[in-house]
Amino acid sequence: MRTTLTLDDDLAAELNRTARHSGKSFKDVVNAAIRRGLSAGERPENWERPPFEVTPEACGCMSGVDPLRLNQLLDQLDLEDFAAATAKNQDLT
Repeated sequence: MRTTLTLDDDLAAELNRTARHSGKSFKDVVNAAIRRGLSAGERPENWERPPFEVTPEACGCMSGVDPLRLNQLLDQLDLEDFAAATAKNQDLT
């Protein structure tokens, strides 16, 4: 991402000096400095992420639906779609 950033003169000089001494580009030095700063960033004393919890719910099939025969139902629907498509193609010829 390209953005405009205004730096204090002393900070820009230090970043330029670091870039020259390390042989890295100014952009790489700035990105590394920002990453280090963000990873060591200050957080409020009481800052803490709430624990992530998943609450499972029983979601059985509707009454009258046999989950062991769902593949059979899908096959039947596929056959009906195929038969309808074949009949439509025959009507066109």
